[in-house]
Amino acid sequence: MPIAKRAKSKETATSRGPAPVDSHVGARIRIRRKLLGLSQSRLAEALNLTFQQVQKYERGTNRVSASKLYDVARFLQVPIAYFFEGLADPMSPDADPGMDDGDRRLIDDFLMTPEGLALADAFPKIAQARVRRGLLELARAAADMESVDFAKSA
Repeated sequence: MPIAKRAKSKETATSRGPAPVDSHVGARIRIRRKLLGLSQSRLAEALNLTFQQVQKYERGTNRVSASKLYDVARFLQVPIAYFFEGLADPMSPDADPGMDDGDRRLIDDFLMTPEGLALADAFPKIAQARVRRGLLELARAAADMESVDFAKSA
């Protein structure tokens, strides 16, 4: 049976950075590692890698091979599919792509910071919608203040 030609994808690396899928997989590795309270060094040791290699995987700078992703999934105790959650199904031509690459990059960048990951963990645990909205307004006000301060200093 002949192998079908692979359609060109927008999910390729650009001259400006890693492919969005590589960034997404790396972000998912980092999220799971942090949720388990593991250091990059501990994950690296378990996978027989250097912590620098783990950093590159988490940033999406280096692609994770299939066998290494299998090892990562075993150590982090998640199914392989976990690393691809949130991505559009590439085999469904009429599937809603959900977020575009810019939105996905924004979320990945947010979750790559220690504060972003902690906020993403804590925010859904706030039961009262009024309190969640208050925190959102506080974050927006702080961002507005920083943009005003930056404009003044420029």
